[in-house]
Amino acid sequence: MAAACDRLVHASVVDAGERRCRRRFVGAMLVAPFLVAAAAVVLVTARLGASATLAVIFATVGLCWLTGLLVAQRARMAFAGILALVMGALGLACLTTAAGGLSSPVALLALALPVEAFWIGNSRRAALFGGVAAISGLALPALVGPVAFPEVMTPQAWQWLLPLVWGGTLVARFGRFSGDPAAQDAVQAESELEAAIDGVVVHMGRQGEVLSASAQARTILMLVPELLAGSGLFDRIHLSDRVAYLNALADLREGATLRRVEMRVRLPQNAGCPSGGNYQPFVLDLTRAPENDDGFIALLRRNDELVDMRDALAAASDAAAAAEIAKSRFLAAVSHELRTPLNAIIGFSDMLLHEMFGAFSDPRQKEYVGLVRESGHHLLEVVTSILDVSRIEAGTYAVEPEPFRFAEAVDMCRDMMQVLAQRKTIRLDAQVSGDAGEINADRRAVQQILINLASNAIKFTLEGGEVVIGARRIGSRLHFWVRDTGIGIAEENLANLGKPFTQIHNDYTRRFEGTGLGLSLVKGLVALHEGTMSIESTLGEGTIVSISLPVEGPRGISGKLVRLEAASADAKASNPEPESAGESVKGGAMKEGRDGAFRKTA
Repeated sequence: MAAACDRLVHASVVDAGERRCRRRFVGAMLVAPFLVAAAAVVLVTARLGASATLAVIFATVGLCWLTGLLVAQRARMAFAGILALVMGALGLACLTTAAGGLSSPVALLALALPVEAFWIGNSRRAALFGGVAAISGLALPALVGPVAFPEVMTPQAWQWLLPLVWGGTLVARFGRFSGDPAAQDAVQAESELEAAIDGVVVHMGRQGEVLSASAQARTILMLVPELLAGSGLFDRIHLSDRVAYLNALADLREGATLRRVEMRVRLPQNAGCPSGGNYQPFVLDLTRAPENDDGFIALLRRNDELVDMRDALAAASDAAAAAEIAKSRFLAAVSHELRTPLNAIIGFSDMLLHEMFGAFSDPRQKEYVGLVRESGHHLLEVVTSILDVSRIEAGTYAVEPEPFRFAEAVDMCRDMMQVLAQRKTIRLDAQVSGDAGEINADRRAVQQILINLASNAIKFTLEGGEVVIGARRIGSRLHFWVRDTGIGIAEENLANLGKPFTQIHNDYTRRFEGTGLGLSLVKGLVALHEGTMSIESTLGEGTIVSISLPVEGPRGISGKLVRLEAASADAKASNPEPESAGESVKGGAMKEGRDGAFRKTA
């Protein structure tokens, strides 16, 4: 009964004494109408009839329960207490008058008003107000008795049942205080200790059912402790954390002494939770109850450390994002400023090389002007790559898919790279399968991917080597690759590929020029097309760069942000492309997923 009444008290009432007063008041208002109704059936029916009896019963039940409901919420106890005493005095007057006056045993119910007032308010003032109400209730029959009940009724012996029933409830309520003083002190000490702990102390049965919870649940979980009873706690644990919780209980049943579980608990909607949801992180420490081998004791505390780490991580992520945006804007601004003088340098160099304003007096002058022109072209390519990388990272790179035959893009790439390959006597071949067909993609981006990969392959392949561009269609995706017989890449260096401005340096590659933007740009363009990329290499034997793009094109292409940092070299994944190309895999490999990260394969 006490637990049921406590559930009716509003959760905002956290003071233990205040909750006790409200709980007892609600209980009294719920039970009192039954005692009045039992007396009214016999006393009022015989004098005024059934209609009057029903009216008295309904009025009593309605007024008492409404008063109890007001107190259960946020009504002031003082006003509700006065209203209850007034109703008690009127009820006592009516019952006493109907039972035959002050000579009736019903008049003994006058003791109920001061005793119940003291029981609820636990103060002399409350008992005094109850006594005043009792005296008023006994005085009213002399005034209203002759008018309401002209015929005087003789008191009956059965009327003793009414005060005896009330006395029985009184004995049951006060009996709990007549127990062992030492046990009461132990219970009081345990309650004080639980109140001092910054956590909810939960007593559980062998199967994890909650038997009781400390009052701290009101402030920490924003819940009445009784709501956790039974499976109340389990129902509030996040679905993905329930397995760990049940495993901890199983370990304790098998003999473990202590288990700790980090889990998320659902709090009420009005608990002031952040926008991330009502599930908040908690730590649950479980141990066996010392007085009961079949029970457990748990301490549920907020996981403030995890909350602080989450806040710090969010702040660090925001700072990193801001720094990344500032870097991209700086590179874009500098690159734009460089393009104008570079175009002038290249244009005037072309005019001088064609001797439009007269011949050179010394052959070395023409050689130097040619070097200036080549350097300007190289720097312009670097600036263009920086701008492309910045646009990709900022989500402003315009991808315009269109259907075209992939073999045409390969032919265009071979035509552009053929001169560079012939200078190093490198054989540049194409192995495009007949089923490659058309692909819906940005033609300019696909051509740039092929040119960058072929250029890198030729650059790092020694004279007399071979570079092959291959492609075939597998299901709804087009797989193409660029394979070379170049210097290769060591396994420990694969993780750094794809980072902007990063080049792998060793005894072989130190003499090759480059900014390290080629693979980074390829990586971003592939991610914009929702494709995958993998790199396989064996030091001294060659490298295969494989790309897989959806034939139907990317599903979402506007405003897509792509991160161009490589992941760690410890992640592992499979790579199906070398099998399609008929090559064996040697050394390590890095595979790129749709999130734009390289992953190492065995």
